[in-house]
Parts: sequence; C-alpha cells; structure tokens
Amino acid sequence: MNTSEALAGLPALPALERDWQLAARADPWLLHDIRHAVGGPFHLLYPEQFADNLRAFQRVLADHEVRGQVYFGKKANKAGCWLPEVAALDAGVDVASVPELVHALAAGVRGCDIGVTGAAKSDELLRLAVRHGSVIAVDALDELERLAAVATAPVRVLLRRLPPGAPHSRFGLSDSELRSALERCLGLPQLRMIGFSFHLDGYEAAPRAELAYESIRMSVAARRAGLPITALSIGGGFACRYVSDADWTEFEDRRTGEWFHAGKHFEKFYPYAQGPAGPDMLAAILAAEFDGRTLAAHLRRHELEVFLEPGRALLIDAGFTVFPVLGFKQHDAHGITTVQGLSMSLSEQWKGSEFLPDPILVPATADREPRPVYSCVGGSSCMEYDVLTWRKVRMSQRPAHGDLLLYPNTAGYQMDKNESEFHQLPLPPKIVLSHRDGRPRWRLDR
Repeated sequence: MNTSEALAGLPALPALERDWQLAARADPWLLHDIRHAVGGPFHLLYPEQFADNLRAFQRVLADHEVRGQVYFGKKANKAGCWLPEVAALDAGVDVASVPELVHALAAGVRGCDIGVTGAAKSDELLRLAVRHGSVIAVDALDELERLAAVATAPVRVLLRRLPPGAPHSRFGLSDSELRSALERCLGLPQLRMIGFSFHLDGYEAAPRAELAYESIRMSVAARRAGLPITALSIGGGFACRYVSDADWTEFEDRRTGEWFHAGKHFEKFYPYAQGPAGPDMLAAILAAEFDGRTLAAHLRRHELEVFLEPGRALLIDAGFTVFPVLGFKQHDAHGITTVQGLSMSLSEQWKGSEFLPDPILVPATADREPRPVYSCVGGSSCMEYDVLTWRKVRMSQRPAHGDLLLYPNTAGYQMDKNESEFHQLPLPPKIVLSHRDGRPRWRLDR
C-alpha cells in the first residue's frame, strides 16, 4: 500500500464555490499573473457577490414588510471595496473605532447610516459619531454620561442589553443598569433613546427571535414612559455555510486525531455547515410566532424598525486567499507543504481552531502527472506552530515550488483579524476583481 492509499479513507471538505470563484481559479493566467505582480500571497475580493448578499438581506425585510437597516459589520473585513456597495444600496456600516467611521464616511456612507458599537468608546469616537448623526449603542452607564457630556446635538441612542444567561459578559447593561439608563435618558434631552440592542453568541434563529420579542415588549413600556422608541437592533451572528451538510456530518461523526498532523487536537470548530443561513436565518427570525403573531407582525404593529449587523454573512462567497507554494516534503504517510506566508493570515489557526474548507492546489503547469497526495500546510516562519492546515488534506498532485494554494471563502474574518508582519514579511495585499467586456480585471484595494 502506498502513502496515498494509507490515507484514502480521510473525508474531504470541499468548499461550496460560486461561479466567479470557479472561473477565477480555472483561468490559466489570472492568479499566477497577480502573484507575479504582488510577489507573494494575496487576498482576492469580489464586491459584486457582497452586493448580492446585501440585497438578499434587504429583500427579506421587504418581503416581511418590516422597515429596517442592514449594517455591515466592518470588523469582519477592513477592505475598502465593500463600502461603495453599501453606499450604493443605502445600507449602513457598523463601526467601533474612529478609523472605521472615517473610512465609511470617505467611501460615501452617510453618517446617519453608521452605527457605533463596541465597549468603552473613546470621547473622540463619540464626538465624531454625534457630529455625523450616527446611532450609538451605549454599553455602560459611565459611557452614557460621557456621551451626554459631548453631545452638542440630539443623538440617537440604543441601550445594549446584557445577553440572557451570560452574567459574566463584558458587554451590555443588566436589568438594573437598564432601568437607571432609561431614567437618565428621560432627563437628558440631548440623548434620543430610540431603542434596545443585543448581540448573542451562537448562530441559532430561535434565541434571537425570543429576545427580540421580549425587547419589543420592553420597547412598548419605554415608549409609554415617554421615550421615542422607534427601533430594535438584533445584532449579527447570522449563520453561514461553507461546505455541504453531508460532508460536514461525515467529518463530525468520524473525526479522530489521526486526521491531523502530529495528532493535533482541537476543542471546537466553527460550524461550517449549518442552517438556516444568512438571509434565510433572518427570515426564520421574522417568521417566529409569539402570542399568535409573527415577530414581523409585532414589529409592524408597534411601528418598530429592525437593525441587524451581519459581517461574515455579507462576506460569504466574496473572497479567497492565495499562497504561493515554496516546497513540499514527504513526512510519514503524508507530506508537508510550505507556503509563502503565515498562518496569521487565517485567523482560525490563531484562536485555537482551524479553517477547515479544503485548500485547492492551482498548479503552475498543466503537464505534471496528477498523482494525488495528502498534506498538511505550514507557513514560512521559523515557528513549529506556524501551520495553516493541520488536517491531512488530499491534493490533486504533489505540490511544487511555483504552484499556488488557494484557501476558498476567507473574506469573513479570516483575512486580517490576526495579520502580522512577523519576519518583516509584508501583509498579503487585497486585490479587487471585477469583470468588463467579458474578461476579468483586477486592482489593488483602496
């Protein structure tokens, strides 16, 4: 039995890919030309897919006859190419820093369409948000006082709720703090308290629908007390699907440490196949029933608009990452492929997990014998733990210097959350892909 046959039973996790992704990697020149131009690894971005994802969320709101605003969670990817799409579709951006807010404004997003979240915001961020009419989600009582002090004009305020069942969370106001905050807002005319907000961990629709319904009841009571409640923010955490349900189920059911280089063990992985996902999850939230009415009907009845803050779910299928192959060596029954770049360019590896969709080999030439091999993937640093893929992955042929290794669907959180210039290596540039006159065109992200 040869080395490949010894590993032939390992399940694959091929990524679900859109047509633009398939066409980009099938082009005999495109990726290799970009690699030649930039001299190393790069991220390829496709704003047209981002816009399609955004429109899909907006259609769900329209189909359920619910007024609302979709705020792109900017922390998920800091490229600039997404922001003109947001502006063109009259959507919003969720920011948590001065540079993020300035970036959104510079791209044409109106200040009134920017939401400011995050804990313990700086006075500079609060002043800028007030100046541009952004909505601010207040996370603590002292922040509420600081906002009141810098508010030179009426400012829209959301009060962020502490997640139920998470008493030790860093974020949100407890019930007693909410009562104090509501009383302060009643006495501070410069703070226009327009509603409540929350953000839940996990990716399930039901808990979000339940907390949204409870928040609607709180909103009605606050409105009766004299506050101008008009909105409810349900946060982000919309599920995404990267691989097929069947492949993911097989992986989860059969997983053992033998599938990973050096017996590497992981406590948990992102759920790479789950549903309902993206806009369908929003539809499930709005269709949930309480007291004989859907959540959408309760929102309409009380004239509340809904805010949501998807990040990953707007970036799904909108980008991938390419690493040049530096070399390959056989290691026991599997090989080790070393790429030009660092595992810090895929954030899952640096938070105790692994980005699991199969990387895809793009050979430099088409004339090599297609003899499949199994390989893990290491970065080009001097660190033993600089590994992009611990899992032994089937590759179409033995990787060679000059090939490219493509990691599909990395736009959501994978590209820059843990980026580093370790070894003085430059960060992978972001390349924006578009099509004109029937051919692909690319440029550096601005």
